[in-house]
Amino acid sequence: MKIAVIGAGLMGRAAVFDLARATGVEKVGVFDIDSQLALEVANKYGDGKAVAAQLDAGNEDTAAQAIAGYDSIVSCVTYKYNPGLTRAAIRSKCNMVDLGGNNDAVKTALDMDAEAEKAGVTIVPDCGLAPGMVSIIAAEGINQVERAQSVRIRVGGLPQSPRPPLNYQMVFSAEGLINEYWEPCVILEDGKKRTVNPMTGLELLSFDGIGKLEAFYTSGGTSTLPDTYDGKIENLDYKTIRYPGHCQLFKTMLDIGLGSWQPVKAGGVQVAPRDVLKAVLDKNLSFGGPDLVLVRVAIEGEKDGRLKTIIYEIVDRQDPKTGLTAMMRTTAFPAAIIAWMAAANQLPVKGVKPQEVAVNPSLFLPQLKKRGINLVVKED
Repeated sequence: MKIAVIGAGLMGRAAVFDLARATGVEKVGVFDIDSQLALEVANKYGDGKAVAAQLDAGNEDTAAQAIAGYDSIVSCVTYKYNPGLTRAAIRSKCNMVDLGGNNDAVKTALDMDAEAEKAGVTIVPDCGLAPGMVSIIAAEGINQVERAQSVRIRVGGLPQSPRPPLNYQMVFSAEGLINEYWEPCVILEDGKKRTVNPMTGLELLSFDGIGKLEAFYTSGGTSTLPDTYDGKIENLDYKTIRYPGHCQLFKTMLDIGLGSWQPVKAGGVQVAPRDVLKAVLDKNLSFGGPDLVLVRVAIEGEKDGRLKTIIYEIVDRQDPKTGLTAMMRTTAFPAAIIAWMAAANQLPVKGVKPQEVAVNPSLFLPQLKKRGINLVVKED
């Protein structure tokens, strides 16, 4: 099978690494607007199976031509390009997954369900870590009880050695981070969909070997789960894990408007505060130190006449052998797995479908284990 990766950034590199080593993959295409970067990534991570080419992800016609002949594509570019790439994939009759991260972009893709089904392809938006892998884990837990009452999803990408004042380092794009902290959050509460403000709902938690942490609402993590389980589950929410104190410090910056796109005049020029914040974050929080990813998905529900709790946990650390960070592994590997499953005809549906509908957990979760992403299950 032939699978293409669009975007040769951190997540794209990990996707190329994974797909080049996946069973049955004979060719991996690496596309980026920077042709030299695409070639470097193909040579370094492609295991002799990757080919590189230049591509402007914002040009639908060119994208459709570039991916023709591939069985699946993985979009590892920023979410604003995903609607156009979805249209290109449908035109080229190519399966597709993307890393998502924006509710509006995902809705635009889901609205193309009929066209994708007619083209005979499967497109799964919002894959990756969260949104993404955690939705499949949640679906697995929901399937293990007769009636799920609550789903609590907690996820965080953190430096192994935190540095003050924010105790954080950039593990993915600054734009994606700000978007999570800025956009509204959709949850289920008392059986109804609700929107809550990001960076609220602060709670304390801990992981063995890590210590005390905090978690708070952020946007995008629930993805399509509130729609899929609307009327079926009483409570469902998602919160991001950070070291204690991070939420209050970062929220203050956003409260004074540093996340806004509305230009202000500074130094005689008009500048968007968000662009300034992105530049500052990239400059001052890009330490490059080893990272870790924490995942906790807790399901409560009824089974055999009693209340049952199932907790799924992942603690993943940067791989010193490959140099792939924990965030690269837990974000790009799940997307690559789903693209591979689509190419291998292991997804049971056609059209544009949420991952909790399109992906069979019993086929997906063993693939995580093969890649050293260990899911621990605790039941009470």
